[in-house]
Amino acid sequence: MATLPQFFRKMDGPAAPGPEPVRAKQDAFLLRPLPLEDVFFYCKPIDNARLVREQDPASGGRCWSVIGTACLALGLLTVALAPRAANTLAGYQLQGLRVRERQLLDQRRALALREAELVTPQNLQQFAKQRNLALPEPGQVVYLEPKGEGTFAMVK
Repeated sequence: MATLPQFFRKMDGPAAPGPEPVRAKQDAFLLRPLPLEDVFFYCKPIDNARLVREQDPASGGRCWSVIGTACLALGLLTVALAPRAANTLAGYQLQGLRVRERQLLDQRRALALREAELVTPQNLQQFAKQRNLALPEPGQVVYLEPKGEGTFAMVK
């Protein structure tokens, strides 16, 4: 309140002419100040160790959606590539079976040749002598004939 009376005095009348402020002469070679020359930046270390990010409620749904899409894409890729893989595996298996068939045919030919060598009449007589075998008498051979009753086992 001490300045109030002085305030009213200034407003009451015309201002008294007073001395004009004196300006100092500027040096012509003085450079202008740089922008933000008087601003001082201080880098304060920030510790966010205790800061916990708030969980987004929609992120779980998006995550499961991406997982489901990836599983669906994997399933479609499997369905698309399974026939080709099965054909390749079947080709390998077929080639293996052909090799096995050739081996068995060679083995069969070798066995047939060995059997033909063993079944010659000279070899049969030699085996019969070694095992004391003789030709059967005409009355020793009995031929089995089925009974003509017409009863056979039938599958129903």
